[in-house]
Amino acid sequence: MGNDGVHEVIGGIGHWITRRTFYSAEHIAIVDGERRISYAELDRRTDQLASALRDRGVRQGDRVATLQYNSAEFLELLFATAKLGAIFLPMNYRLAAPEITYLLADSGADVFVWSEALSQLARNALLGEDVRVRLRVTVGGNACDDEEDYETLLESAEPRPLGMRVPGSDVAMLMYTSGTTGRPKGVMLTHENLLWSAINYLSAGLPIRASDRTVAVAPMFHIGALGLQVLPLLYVGGTVVVLPSFDAVQTLAAMANERVTVQFLVPSMWSALMTVPDFEGYDLSALELAITGGAPCPLPVLEYFQGRGVPFQEGFGMTETAPSGTLLDADHVKDKAGSIGRPMYFLQTRIVDENDRDVPTGEVGELVLRGPNVFVGYWGLPDATAEAFRGGWFHTGDLGRVDDEGFITLVDRKKDMIISGGENVYPIEVEQVLWRHEAVREVAVVGVPHPKWEETPIAVVALEDGADVTADALISFARERLAHFKCPTRVEYVAELPRNATGKVLKRDLRKQFGGDESAVHR
Repeated sequence: MGNDGVHEVIGGIGHWITRRTFYSAEHIAIVDGERRISYAELDRRTDQLASALRDRGVRQGDRVATLQYNSAEFLELLFATAKLGAIFLPMNYRLAAPEITYLLADSGADVFVWSEALSQLARNALLGEDVRVRLRVTVGGNACDDEEDYETLLESAEPRPLGMRVPGSDVAMLMYTSGTTGRPKGVMLTHENLLWSAINYLSAGLPIRASDRTVAVAPMFHIGALGLQVLPLLYVGGTVVVLPSFDAVQTLAAMANERVTVQFLVPSMWSALMTVPDFEGYDLSALELAITGGAPCPLPVLEYFQGRGVPFQEGFGMTETAPSGTLLDADHVKDKAGSIGRPMYFLQTRIVDENDRDVPTGEVGELVLRGPNVFVGYWGLPDATAEAFRGGWFHTGDLGRVDDEGFITLVDRKKDMIISGGENVYPIEVEQVLWRHEAVREVAVVGVPHPKWEETPIAVVALEDGADVTADALISFARERLAHFKCPTRVEYVAELPRNATGKVLKRDLRKQFGGDESAVHR
């Protein structure tokens, strides 16, 4: 087999870069500003970084957390961590410091790497209780006495392959998503989960090739951008153009200048592109496939691109499916509008009743899934894992129905999740914060339609007798404790919340009362 590290079967997604280097070493993998990083350079730098981390005592199974904007360094750290057999933990930079502290403590993160622009947020998070981080690394800027500079760390080691045997069943990534208990849950995704998710997309008819190019502007700490867009493209040897964050004009310019062929954006981003005054002046003639997900896409967006001969597809998935779930293909995106499509090639789906029995076609039940891309459990939560995998199927908590052609339509979100600008907002988490305000007797958070973000959270509040607090004060109270995107953009006051006979808050009634058209929010 040879001893050069290329032909040895060592497994893990980190090996993707090594294998791609063997076939197309000089092909560009990542474009970040003026930098154009070939697969050979990416392989060398990730080998070097993995060696440097090992020299600092990082071992298989250790957690490597990062708080970064989209960057080449983000992807280098991901693949270096994978080569080492450690676990990559990307974190949402829109979280508040106490929320990041919780993730660091709950995961037992050993390493914490952050962008210089996020240094204050990162350092504040490190001050929290139960944080055990022993290696602190800053990307760019000036490192403090107890920190290391990213490039200095990388250059401290030789760019030699580690030759680690990383089983596909090992956890590669830990991604936190809020749960119905109000506490974020760590979703454990294995190397095989990520591989099979990429294979699912390729098998579903997405014409992704080594010659394809994309702009990664949706945040890569989300599984949507990372698992649907970036990883499949690097798996086949394509080129990822990285932008730190979304700006409509900059995104359009990059898509035109880099001759982008395939592009993923959440619906609010696609809509923002089309509002740019000189939108028609950008040359998007190279674009061959447009993909969206995270929320239903406005019909005018679909019609615009399809009218110009660009196939437009919608995907549905979740962190727990890495994220390949279902695909509404371009041929059906209009006539099956409102559907989430049909299951990916290597994913099984069922619609079941409360006893986990299949319901007849067209009837509503819970969507359950099974396949090699489905996660292996929640970090440190065996009971929650067992409950999620009742009967060997992952219970999504989403209610839906399937038609005679196999197209699935969700009719409600069992977990009451709100999707605002592609961000998942779980009402219980927001409610628990607002309940802490001394003036609040009871509160319900619901999603209502928003012209830019598709949905936005609002709080419906009943105050304690004799209490008085302004809406601005309550919103500020939430913003001090939560990421801003989770916080209510409006507060409505009621004498009491509507409840059914069993005492459950009737959130559907609240959405109708304060949001207008219920169907605009819940399909």
